[in-house]
Amino acid sequence: MQLDPHTDIASISGTVATLRNTFNSRVTRPLAWRRQQLQNMINMLENNEAELLEALKVDLGKPTAEGFITDLAFVTGEIKLMLKNLNKWNSVEKVPTPLVAMPAKSVLMPEPLGVVCVIAPWNYPVQLLLVPAAGAIAAGNTVIMKPSEVSPTVSGVLARLVPQYLDTTAVSLIEGGVPETTELLAQKFDHIFYTGNGKIGRVVMAAAAVNLTPVTLELGGKSPVIIDKSANIEVAARRVAWGKWLNAGQTCVAPDYVLVDSSVEDKFVNALRTSITDFYGENPHTSDSYGRIVSPRHFDRLVSLMTGGTPIIGGESAAADRYVAPTVLGNVNLNAPIMQEEIFGPLLPIISVKDTNEAIEFITSRDHPLALYVFAENSSVVDNVLERTTAGGVTVNGTLLHLTSPHLPFGGVGESGMGGYHGKSGVRIFQHMKPVLKRGTKIDPKISYPPYTERKLKLFRKVL
Repeated sequence: MQLDPHTDIASISGTVATLRNTFNSRVTRPLAWRRQQLQNMINMLENNEAELLEALKVDLGKPTAEGFITDLAFVTGEIKLMLKNLNKWNSVEKVPTPLVAMPAKSVLMPEPLGVVCVIAPWNYPVQLLLVPAAGAIAAGNTVIMKPSEVSPTVSGVLARLVPQYLDTTAVSLIEGGVPETTELLAQKFDHIFYTGNGKIGRVVMAAAAVNLTPVTLELGGKSPVIIDKSANIEVAARRVAWGKWLNAGQTCVAPDYVLVDSSVEDKFVNALRTSITDFYGENPHTSDSYGRIVSPRHFDRLVSLMTGGTPIIGGESAAADRYVAPTVLGNVNLNAPIMQEEIFGPLLPIISVKDTNEAIEFITSRDHPLALYVFAENSSVVDNVLERTTAGGVTVNGTLLHLTSPHLPFGGVGESGMGGYHGKSGVRIFQHMKPVLKRGTKIDPKISYPPYTERKLKLFRKVL
């Protein structure tokens, strides 16, 4: 296992310069080149599936099925959609032309931005690196990828595979931690795509500002769940349990805390207990379907956060293999760190509210979350939540699944990020839609030229 993957810092500026030269040579402009690179990326994942799944297991304890679904199949599904729509999404779009510009035609011409930098986190280290990188390639850019050093095994495997499958003059991968990332951000890019926490997001944005580089920031925050008294409690508990304890809670859109109507609180907690047992058995520590915390540092952080409430389900931990049990917390201290920062782990605080209106007020008094989940059979309750809250995305009577649709741009708002991707949005975000107006010369109405007479002004008032 490669424990300390890193790239020679001195080589980073030269790598970016190579990608710049490649872009300027227009190698990436033909759709045939883009198509081949995207297909090569699929081949890379499919040909090396076993090694990548093992790397995910080493770094995160990911169950094989979970790693396949959330990291590998998710990426290949996105790329196949890009391939299917590559011509369409890169075609000139006709738009109306105002009368004042006639005779003319107006179009929007998609063009790539240039050299793109993609900085990925460790929790879904394949998906969150390759999906935006594939979008950048589909848009016609060159791209430099930076996987997280916190998932070193996956980083090492990708560092070896990427040059074998992709055009090394147009696609490159940089490994390392803070020093390498700092040097990378000192370079001039045409777009920076960062997924991670808000603290580093601010660093990325500040670095980008030096060159007025546009950024996409996929951040996080505390994504709440509302359980209304009208909810189907058993189904709600199963879906919350799945969304919370997938990847041991290390998901940016995982349910962070639950606001449950006091009249159904006990029933909901009992249903959560049943769901955990159904999913992971009586002892989740021995389950092949439950993951591990990524590092000792994050393990210690989560054990510390647990003191912000009383475990009513779970609460066990084992430092030797970075295990933290699926844990539900009651008697939560709203001023404790667990309610002030993103948990990013398998701890689920339960907060009792008198009704959904109180839950809405609780949510709107805090930063806009990346995701929001509401469970209710009463449609007016759902409408009330949707109208009065702001979030990056919402799933009603479910968790996580809004991000699986390529037709729904995935991203945050405010503190939870800026910009959205997936599907067409994941290509368009790396393009400039260049406005072009084409005029003919056979007809050249003199009315638009000086001198301006009263007669002309009357006509202008009628047609403009």
